[in-house]
Amino acid sequence: VMRTLAAAVASLVLVGCASPSHDADINQAYRAYQEDDCGAVMLHLSSAERRSRFRPHQDQPEVSLLRGLCLERQSLYLDAAQIYRYLQRHYPHSEYSYRAGARLETLRLLGHYNAELKLTP
Repeated sequence: VMRTLAAAVASLVLVGCASPSHDADINQAYRAYQEDDCGAVMLHLSSAERRSRFRPHQDQPEVSLLRGLCLERQSLYLDAAQIYRYLQRHYPHSEYSYRAGARLETLRLLGHYNAELKLTP
């Protein structure tokens, strides 16, 4: 019984310790995005995703949207469109899904995305 209790407490401590670091990674990714450093953005987002094992899917839409925005900045429009389509498919009621839809429409209007194109994951 004591071992089970100790394991449960250790798990809670690990989750608690992971959360601030995870949030710091997200915050650093936004700072890097503002500084137009997409390499650092991708690094911080990858780190946040590794830490999110303790909080599955909680921040994935935010991470994915920021990744898509960075891909756009790098002129990787098709890659960004795939990320946005992923958000719409997997998180349809999320704020980030609606923002992804707006980004897809902007890419379409700018001639960088053809909504009729059948892309597979």
